[in-house]
Amino acid sequence: MIEDLVKKNRSFRRFYQEETVSPETLKWLVNLARLSASAANLQPLKYLLFHEPDRNEQVFSCLAWAGYLKDWPGPAAGERPGAYIVILGDKGIAQNFGVDPGIAAQSILLGAREQGLGGCMVGSIQRDRLRELLTIPEKYDILLVLALGRPKEEVVLEEVGPDGDIKYWRDAQGVHHVPKRKLEDIILG
Repeated sequence: MIEDLVKKNRSFRRFYQEETVSPETLKWLVNLARLSASAANLQPLKYLLFHEPDRNEQVFSCLAWAGYLKDWPGPAAGERPGAYIVILGDKGIAQNFGVDPGIAAQSILLGAREQGLGGCMVGSIQRDRLRELLTIPEKYDILLVLALGRPKEEVVLEEVGPDGDIKYWRDAQGVHHVPKRKLEDIILG
């Protein structure tokens, strides 16, 4: 059921690093993005796929993780993603990529969950450094990085409390809690 898949599709930030994601699986996931909606059907997105440890380390070094977890610098060695998909916008096709990266990323992450994988959309990227490390031509905007792998953490949804705080947090057992607003609080009419 789609609702169950959406509920299971959380932002996972800790993985079984030794379990890589195969190139075939990465291509299958990108194909889901290719088949998804695109504004004016321009299809301006391009993808870089990484699953080898040395390239993964290059991508990892350019990312910031979990802004609300101030004392957590990101996944430790052994808990880092087994693969990455870098979503690029081809400026030769469009100058504004609108919602296309979000649509593509959601399709990829839903497909990953269906395969027992998980991931995280990362927008906090040292773009100039990543461009240099990966020799990404200037004709491409770096839009998002998707971190992928088999999740090594539990993520649970809960209702936003009376204080209205929406910040995610981890408890003493390392369970990641994600507060969600009530349905009646977000439908205005």
